[in-house]
Parts: sequence; C-alpha cells; structure tokens
Amino acid sequence: MSAILQPVIDFFGPSGPLGPFGSAVWSLIKIVVLLAPLMVCVAYLTWVERKVIGSMQLRVGPNRVGPFGLLQPIADALKLLFKEVIIPRGSSKGLFILGPILAIAPSLAAWAVIPFDEGVAVANINAGLLYLLAITSMEVYGVIIAGWASNSKYAFLGAMRAAAQMVSYEVALGFALICVLLTSSSLNLSDIVSSQGQGRFADMGLGFLSWNWLPLLPMFVVYLISGIAETNRAPFDVVEGEAEIVAGHMVEFSGMAFALFFLAEYANMILVSVMTALLFLGGWLSPVGFLPDGFHWLALKTAFFLFVFLWARATFPRFRYDQIMRLGWKVFVPITIVWVVVVAVWMMSPLSIWKLDDDSAKAAEVSAASLEIRG
Repeated sequence: MSAILQPVIDFFGPSGPLGPFGSAVWSLIKIVVLLAPLMVCVAYLTWVERKVIGSMQLRVGPNRVGPFGLLQPIADALKLLFKEVIIPRGSSKGLFILGPILAIAPSLAAWAVIPFDEGVAVANINAGLLYLLAITSMEVYGVIIAGWASNSKYAFLGAMRAAAQMVSYEVALGFALICVLLTSSSLNLSDIVSSQGQGRFADMGLGFLSWNWLPLLPMFVVYLISGIAETNRAPFDVVEGEAEIVAGHMVEFSGMAFALFFLAEYANMILVSVMTALLFLGGWLSPVGFLPDGFHWLALKTAFFLFVFLWARATFPRFRYDQIMRLGWKVFVPITIVWVVVVAVWMMSPLSIWKLDDDSAKAAEVSAASLEIRG
C-alpha cells in the first residue's frame, strides 16, 4: 500500500509542484478521504443495527425507504437536518451549543492516528496510543457540559452518571493497555500490530495464535466490555436510560444538535472496534501464513466487533447503576492490576512467548552482562 501511495506523496512533497503548500494540501486530502467514508459508515451502521436487531427479534426492520430500506439513513439525516434546534429558556446558550461539538470532535480527531495498513495513516506518530487516550478522554466533557447547560434535572442526572461511568471504566481500560504496551514495547499503533506478527507461532504460520488476544485473554475481554461501557451502549446505557431519565443528557436537544450525539456514539463504536482489532487481533495481519496481509482483514475484524456491540444490545437487559459501578471498580480494576504483574513476570521468565527485536535483545544482553559484572 505504501508503494502505491508513494508517487502521490512525492507529488505533494516539498519538491513537488505545490512547493511548501503541498504538505498542507496533502493533509487536507487525507482528512477528507478518511472522514467521508467514516460518516457513510456511521450512517449505515444505524441501518445495520436496526436490521440485525430486527432479525434477532423476528422483525423486518427498515424496509420502506429505498430497496431493503437502504435509503433510511439518508431520510433520517434529512429529517434531522431540517428540524429546528430549540434552545431551552434558562439554559446556558453558549455551553448548550458547545456540548454536541465537544461530544463529536474527539471521536473524529482520534482517527488521525489509526493505521489502516502498513504505513497508511493520517499521522503515524510514535505516541499514537497516548494521543488516543488523551483525545478520547475529552468526550466526557461534551456529555457533562450538555447535561449541565440544559437546565434540566433529567439531563444533569444523565451527565453525572456519564462522568462516573466513563472514569470508572477508563481506569480498567488503561491498565489493559499497559499489558499491550509491555508486550509490544511501543506506543506506535503500527509497531503494536507488527509486534503481533512475531513469535514462535507466527514463525510456524499460525499468526492468529501470536496475536495478543491469547496471552492477554482476560485483558482482551476487559477491554472489549470497557469499550462498550465507554460508548454508553446497552447494557451500560444508564446515561440515557429512557425508563428513568427520559434521554439523559440529550433530553433537551433537537435537530442536528441531537444528531451530533448519535453520530459521536456510532463513531465511537467503530473506533473501539478498530482499536480492539489493532491491539488484540493483529490489525491487518493475516491469521495464517499462506494468506496475504491487508486492509480487508482489519475491516472483517472490525465488523465482527461491531456485530458484538449489536448482539449485546439485543441480548442483555440494562444493568442497574450500582451493578455497573461494582463491575468496574471491584472486578475489572483488580483483575487488570494482577494481570499487569503476571505479564511483566511472564515476559522476563524463560517461558516467555514474545520474541524481542534486535534492539531490545541487545539491551537485555547488556543489562544481563552488567549485572554479572556487578555480581
């Protein structure tokens, strides 16, 4: 993929016809090429969700607008686009408008560091995982500001629930990522994927056994469930519990302001699915040695995790708030802390299944030699 894009990169480079403006134009092109398909995927994820859940519940799902209901997302977008945005009396108008923007902006900005193939990313930075943690933690501010600025008790209750829930599961999610960092020794997402293509099983042509899901299985489960909780999806959707607080932080929003919250939710679903595929299922790597790597593997793995999101919504009832807090603090956090220690000891033991690269191996040899000299 990098070889195919190289002529285009050279055209927009400093020595290209656009000169110093080439890099800026190339960055804008990459952003548009990334966000345009993403918005289409977000729109049609709503259609897929209604079809999948309808099938599970023996219903037809959307089938009136266009063939098989394929134009339903476009009809919904047009409806919301032309609806009036009503700002409640007594609300903080500036913050009321800022809330939906803060909700969707981080979920789109996070895609800047997501690699789709070897060397294919808007920004392939070394601290990509750290950037993701920082930018996605900003999403809770959009929910809190929207709930507080609405001047409504229902919205404020939803905002407080969101703050507690997101903080609770971000702790477990962060510890799960520490295990991935230990095994890959890098914050770069491309390097994390590449590290999963190394090891004893990968040399045998069984790449799927060298991915992080197997040695980090508890962290894989914790990360996936925490991702569902972070996106406020069922059964963790007490933030917008319709039976209790109407629609939570979104109750006073209408039109496109209301739509922005939904766009952010579905964009976050896709983001969590892609991240799970990159961190634990080898990203674009092929599961077996005789099949070529490529973007299609990342797309298939992401689609599987999106199906898990929809499957969970159709299967489980909404948890009570105390159950959600207990799961986050009393179950996930202790498990992740213990597993961080287990993985660290495992990597340093003779039973380690992770193959060190040349630099890491040399550093380990130098460290061992220095310890022998001191001894």
